[in-house]
Amino acid sequence: MTTTEPVFFNPLADGYMADPFPHFREIREADPVHYTLVERWALFAYDDVFRLLRDPALSVDDAKADFGAENERVELFESIMGDDLEPDTSMLNTDPPDHTRLRRLVSKAFTPATIEKLRPMVQEMVTASLDRMAAAGGGDLVAELAFTLPFDVISEMLGMPGSDKVKIRTWSEDIVKTLDPILTEDEVRAAHQSSIAMNAHLAEVIEWKRANPADDLLTKLIEAEEDGDRLSPVELRDQVALLFIAGHETTVNLIGTGIYELLRSPDQLRVWRENPDIAVNGVDELLRYVSPVQISRRIATTDLEFGGKEIAEGSFIMAVLASANRDPAKFGPDADVLDLHRDGAGQHVSFGSGAHYCLGASLAKLEAQVAIGSFVERFGHADVQDAAWNGRINLRGLERLDLAL
Repeated sequence: MTTTEPVFFNPLADGYMADPFPHFREIREADPVHYTLVERWALFAYDDVFRLLRDPALSVDDAKADFGAENERVELFESIMGDDLEPDTSMLNTDPPDHTRLRRLVSKAFTPATIEKLRPMVQEMVTASLDRMAAAGGGDLVAELAFTLPFDVISEMLGMPGSDKVKIRTWSEDIVKTLDPILTEDEVRAAHQSSIAMNAHLAEVIEWKRANPADDLLTKLIEAEEDGDRLSPVELRDQVALLFIAGHETTVNLIGTGIYELLRSPDQLRVWRENPDIAVNGVDELLRYVSPVQISRRIATTDLEFGGKEIAEGSFIMAVLASANRDPAKFGPDADVLDLHRDGAGQHVSFGSGAHYCLGASLAKLEAQVAIGSFVERFGHADVQDAAWNGRINLRGLERLDLAL
């Protein structure tokens, strides 16, 4: 007689950060509609994740979640943040009709045609970064390219004045850590202090832009607020914070981890070098393979059923995008293999789906196509000297990638 031990989602397990995908596979096969130890539902199969993301009746507003009378996470945030704990009014955490209104304000700056016009500027930035690395004989790819490029691009689009990249990177890393399902008290405290600092910085930037308007996205958002739109000062700040943080954090992981995985897959690196036109499908395959955002979430606004299990109204449901992206039921028996020629690679859920599909998807793809393509063309024989993961469960990526060119 054999017994099957229950499986539990445990992102703190040894080896998880370096390679979480075997853990996802284990749960996807044994318990794809999974009730976690932190009292949240988690979906691991592609079809379930896709259905959840596309359901317009579900919410992204955490205030609609029923966390119960006692919830350690909620209590931790309340005890540390106190009166500073306020609702996030960014598009990421807002339901229609407010989400529709906010997205409409920003969307014109992120159409594929508008983004494509940025290609020469992006190429110039990438070339400059790679030139610096070439002159030094190598360096940390994350610091020199993967972080610098998306940070500079979104700063240029917003028309933000020169900022201290090191400080903003630290604030941003602390803040996005709150997207993880498991947090320590020290991490919440760091996120709180960084949020205060980031909000103060953005308030100064917005005031500076009011006095120095220009043909940029931040000016357009300010004018929309001042011309009678319902965008409040807090909403304005939160949209800028979202664009600024989301505009570079996830792309850092895509470029840095994408190049790392190519260097670890010489056959696929050679495919890209010999056929640069593969960049479009290649970036989609890297998005599927590395999943720069590992988890999304929804709040059940009514009782739901997934895989024969009842999920009650008010439940917090995690959509494990990284698991869905490796589901053999969707991507075939070689779903765990990097294949730049893969048919259907673009059906990944790395940008979500439905009404909350990532507004910056076209920008992230453009930056990755240029950055990764240029790197492969120039430094296809680079040697990895050292690599370190950033320790984040959700926005998993490399903190450092030291290369010898």
